[in-house]
This record gives sequence, C-alpha cells and structure tokens, in this order.
Amino acid sequence: MTEDRDSIIESELKGLTLRVYWHLLKTRNEPIGVRSVQRALGMSSPSVALHHLEKLRSLGLVEKDSTGEYHLTEQVEVGVLQNFVGVLGFLLPRHLFFSAMFTVMLALYPILYPPDFSTHNIVAFIFGGFTVAIFWSETYRAWRLRPL
Repeated sequence: MTEDRDSIIESELKGLTLRVYWHLLKTRNEPIGVRSVQRALGMSSPSVALHHLEKLRSLGLVEKDSTGEYHLTEQVEVGVLQNFVGVLGFLLPRHLFFSAMFTVMLALYPILYPPDFSTHNIVAFIFGGFTVAIFWSETYRAWRLRPL
C-alpha cells in the first residue's frame, strides 16, 4: 500500500508543487500562509499558491489549521528528494557528508603517514583523489537538481 502511495506522490510532486513542498521543508517548524508562499516563490497570484498547497494537502503532506496556515505533516523521500537530508533547517545533498569526510581523510593522510613516495603512498593518494573527485561530483550533481 505504501508503494502505491509513494508512486502517486512521486507522480504529483513535480514542478511548482515540488518547489512549494521544498519551501515547506525548509521552514519545517513554522506555519506558513498562502501569501508568504506566493511571495517567497515569486508566484503570480495567491490562488496559484493556494492551488499547490491544496494539492499537497490532498496528498496528505500538509495540514491546514483553523487560522488558514499550513503545516508540514509528513516528509517523503521520493524523486529528487531522495538525494537530500535536512540538517538544522537546511536541505543538503546526502553525498556532501561523504565528500567532506573523504576530503578530510585525504588531507590528514600525509600528516599522519608522512609520504615517502612508496607504492603504498602513491596508490593511497590516487584512490583517495578519485574517491574525493567522485563524491564531490555527485554532490554537485544533486545540488543542481534541487527544485529551487
């Protein structure tokens, strides 16, 4: 049953609706109104923002309270959202953590093991360099795919 729901959400969560959902993820703990969504995303009218918020509500991702403000109720990881994780109110690419870790490891390697240009050190630098390059390229690719 959840696979069916996830596929429905993934098919509906595209374009401007995805941008609205992304904005709600960034302001997760705060209620948000129609006009603030309109202004933040540069929409032409409040009715466009309302349409997309109601679409998210029909998917069960947001709730509307008695004051007319919307609250995020569920965080889903479908489509492009699978590549991001929320940290302190920011949505960051998942590969960013591995990129940073392997970069630090590559930088610390010559400090902890002084290079003597042996085969072992050369191979370690080559593999470390490739690993860092691959993870940073994946981080950049995911960052370019973000909705905003």
